[in-house]
Amino acid sequence: MNLPRRNFLQFAAGAAIPLPRLALAEDAYPSRPIHVIVGFTPGASADVAARVLAATAGPMLGQQIVVENKPGAGSSIAAEYVGHAAKDGYTLFLATLSIIINQITNRNPSFDLVRDLTPVALLESGAVILVVNPDSGPRNVAELIALAKSKPGEVLSATVIGSLPHFATELFAQRAGIKLTQVPYPGSPQTVTDVIAGRALMTFAPASSVIGQIAGGKLRALATAANKRCSALPEVPTIAETGMPDFDTSLWFGLFAPSGTPRRVVDKLADTALKAMHSPEAIETLRKQGYEPLDAGPDEFAVFMRSEIVRWTEVAHLAGLGT
Repeated sequence: MNLPRRNFLQFAAGAAIPLPRLALAEDAYPSRPIHVIVGFTPGASADVAARVLAATAGPMLGQQIVVENKPGAGSSIAAEYVGHAAKDGYTLFLATLSIIINQITNRNPSFDLVRDLTPVALLESGAVILVVNPDSGPRNVAELIALAKSKPGEVLSATVIGSLPHFATELFAQRAGIKLTQVPYPGSPQTVTDVIAGRALMTFAPASSVIGQIAGGKLRALATAANKRCSALPEVPTIAETGMPDFDTSLWFGLFAPSGTPRRVVDKLADTALKAMHSPEAIETLRKQGYEPLDAGPDEFAVFMRSEIVRWTEVAHLAGLGT
């Protein structure tokens, strides 16, 4: 599949705006509330991340940060909305891997990631946990794989199509040599609800969505889909520890602005967002939910995005998605 190839970061042309006036406008930024658009339902992991950012970065900027939920189409509705917004730093997109998956799997996407959006900062990563209904039988990863091999296509996995948990499930099935049936849901809270109810046997879910249910015995955690154990669930092994090496599908959260947003505004947003996510208040909240702050500005985030496109394009190809 041919993906667009160009630098993720572009400056606005700005030829019609005199430089002194532009500098004055940027120095005054922000002078009104900033809106962060999330492509998932309230309570989803991306929504949680956005609200932590709003609570900590807003006071640093001296303006309110308003979180708006525009769910649907694997977050592409939210991405398109921001991609077509004014290039002034007042409308931002809180993204996950879903934004890349949309570009990989959709033959006619409604927007172009590298053309319409500019990376601002890679904010945090979170553990994705493989959980099952505690009455379903499997008590560990080996037993789940054995069950799936004995009943090809009969094990139901609840998922949000176009999300990282969706692709984590595809990667797990590929590596384990099993066939799962993925049942689509609008958000991770709904996938968890149906696994608890027994309508699906398993799901890969953000740690923030399942920590409470695991503690309450409503879900059984089989493994953490990351290269190290989750700080909030230290007793749960990684998938690598269960015999599947180099399995890391950590959930990440990044901030984007419309392409053409002045670089000085992007840099101010990036500096503030990263400081906010490393504040004691944010770290305390994040780690309780299985998240860790990251520290990548616009250029580092752009490099990371390119590597993620390559990585997950291969998974999509092997799964027959978008081909």
